[in-house]
Amino acid sequence: MTAEPDAGTEPDAGTEPDAGAEAGAGTQAGAGTQAGAGTQAGAGTQAGGSGDGPDAQPLRVSTLELFFDLVFVFTITQLTGTLSRDLSPAAALPGGALRVLLIFGVLWWMYGGYAWLTNARTPGRLPERLLMLMGMAGFLVIGLAIPDAFARRGEAIALGLGYLLVVVVHGVLYLRVNRNILRVVPFNGASALLMLAAGLFGFAGGRPALACYLLWIAAFAVQALSPLVIHPHGRFSIQPAHFTERHGALIIVVFGESVADIGSGSAGHPVTVALVTQAILGLALVAALWWAYFGVGDDERAEAALRRAAPEVRPALALQAYFYSYIPLLLGIVMLAAGVKRVIADAGASLSWPASLALAGGVAVYLAGDAAFRHVLRIGTQYSRVAAAAAALAASAVGTALSGTAEIALLTVIVAAALAADWYRAALASK
Repeated sequence: MTAEPDAGTEPDAGTEPDAGAEAGAGTQAGAGTQAGAGTQAGAGTQAGGSGDGPDAQPLRVSTLELFFDLVFVFTITQLTGTLSRDLSPAAALPGGALRVLLIFGVLWWMYGGYAWLTNARTPGRLPERLLMLMGMAGFLVIGLAIPDAFARRGEAIALGLGYLLVVVVHGVLYLRVNRNILRVVPFNGASALLMLAAGLFGFAGGRPALACYLLWIAAFAVQALSPLVIHPHGRFSIQPAHFTERHGALIIVVFGESVADIGSGSAGHPVTVALVTQAILGLALVAALWWAYFGVGDDERAEAALRRAAPEVRPALALQAYFYSYIPLLLGIVMLAAGVKRVIADAGASLSWPASLALAGGVAVYLAGDAAFRHVLRIGTQYSRVAAAAAALAASAVGTALSGTAEIALLTVIVAAALAADWYRAALASK
């Protein structure tokens, strides 16, 4: 994420900034300044501007940003389909999980870059909006190329070119807002060129060679580890209300796409009692995961934690919480959706161990990401989520021994039990 620079803001990126640090008397300083200790940036005013002009700091997520997110989520949907196919016994190419992880990692970094960009200033001018649309076109090309990016050279090159377009547009747009982005552009550009090189030189005999995977790993590492090299203290700012709203909206859209995947997975199957049961259980499991984040108010508490943090601390805090911790959150949904699609495709039969592990592992990875998110921002306990993640992994045995339907039901009960334990603990503490 571009702003990753901020991310890199803290030289000790591995340490956790104190989310409870107060900035002065509660007034936030800096470009993202919040006017007053209790003023909501999403509903009120900011010291930097009213949010009405093209150069104003954003008070709320714009419709253009939501449009952008919908295009980005198309790439997530393509990753879900890719992983789902790889879970099939007839899958031609092994190692789908690694490919999905590598593609998601670089895409998520640049999504974050655009989120940090629009957090600094609403893209209100005509050139900015047109550039945003070009960036969306880059993500669209990437999404189209994802299914065969590790199978055919042409798609691999198309994905690299699409990503290069995303990186160039992002750099040009951010340069109009903050010239400190020049510290980050070389890393993003190097990553795009490594991905393009993987398409051009990473294939042998029409199949991906070891060099292809090594170049992709390097592309991801260049960006993900760049905060350890860049330490731009005070050069970027975070507006908590807009930032948390933007990322929360993305999670909602991804959840929605996971439900849509359940529907697409049932295409061509007769609507029987078994199919309806599987679909409803899949929806219940997704709803339980939604509840674990939104139903308990983690998004509101996260915004409050960012508000309390000193402005110079926010970038590193945002990077740890909304980049690194969000990786397992989003990947967990991808894995879960792929697993549910396999359950429906297998018509309620027992699952292969990769499909069963993807289903249970998706829940476990999501809960682990939620626990990490809470830990970084210090907004709640993590014990029940960690325990539920371990129990979810164990539940994978149910899918192979009994059926995928039984595994979904058990996973839903596990997540619900974790939420009930948190509620009971909070009730005792309030007495």
